[in-house]
Amino acid sequence: MKTPFAFSIILFTLIMAPSFSHSQVNVKDSAIRISMIYPTYAFNMPGGDMADRFGFSHQIGAGYMFKGVNNWSFTFESNFIFRDGIKNPSQSLSGIATSDGFIIDEGGVFANVMLLQRGFSIWAKAGKLFPVGWPNPNSGILVQFGGGMLQHKIRIEVPTNSVPALSGDYLKGYDHLCNGPAISQFIGFQHLSNSRKINFFAGFEFTEAYTFSRRSYYFNEMQHADEKRFDMLSSIKIGWYLPFYKKTREKFYYY
Repeated sequence: MKTPFAFSIILFTLIMAPSFSHSQVNVKDSAIRISMIYPTYAFNMPGGDMADRFGFSHQIGAGYMFKGVNNWSFTFESNFIFRDGIKNPSQSLSGIATSDGFIIDEGGVFANVMLLQRGFSIWAKAGKLFPVGWPNPNSGILVQFGGGMLQHKIRIEVPTNSVPALSGDYLKGYDHLCNGPAISQFIGFQHLSNSRKINFFAGFEFTEAYTFSRRSYYFNEMQHADEKRFDMLSSIKIGWYLPFYKKTREKFYYY
């Protein structure tokens, strides 16, 4: 399986992190402009129609945030969603399975078939930081609203590739690929330390998506794919900021 793009972004940010901390900016004095990249992780619980097909899932991603002196922020973010296993796996392939729920391969033996959850999301967000009760004006309660796209599907893996009905384009008749527009809300805590070394956010994120089937026919159900879904995710989310602070100008005095 190929490494997702989000993994590459996270690896890059961790390698480059030491170069981001060099600055003369005094973070604790006033709200300042900051550009930040960050890796993020979330634990998701599904809701709506999504809960009928999937259980809890994991999410890793990466993003870019710009925070202004007025503590408004603008963010671009992408995430990879994954989990081993789905709900009711025996029903997903019942059309080609035995009465006991097993798949027979071309050699006449039981095949090892894995059903996984896979998906991704892409976001543009706007937010506001409220430094209530914190002496550092760049830390406090962070509220964000976003718009973007959510996609999910059932990934079917047959390690031996020995089931003709689950190979090539046939997989598209079983994967239930869906995507569509989505909105999100986040509330949590943002911390930018005075030493510029410990910078993170943590909180709760809620996602609502209106998704549609992107396949023309479902083989297992033997019907045209015309799903119109309302999918939801409730997430506990954390991230680590890697900020780019603008250096202050050095002053020289001549006598």
